[in-house]
Amino acid sequence: MWWRFAQAVRRGEHRLSVTTWLTAITAVLYTILPVDLIPELFLGPFGFIDDLGLWGVVVMLATREMHAWQASRSFDESVVDAEVVG
Repeated sequence: MWWRFAQAVRRGEHRLSVTTWLTAITAVLYTILPVDLIPELFLGPFGFIDDLGLWGVVVMLATREMHAWQASRSFDESVVDAEVVG
């Protein structure tokens, strides 16, 4: 289902909210850049807690977007074509 959702976003069938985009970009940059709220150098594995928390928010937002896409898709599938008679 995630693959279909990603394809729908790529094709423009579903537009992600600005919040989801900004959070995803922030998560990528925060993970790559050496600046950290909880540095791994001093706390070891516990230093990844802030990274995991931010990625958890990204997953939550993406899941919410996917559910919205599924709801709109199921609504579209219930529409029946009609023909004008007369």
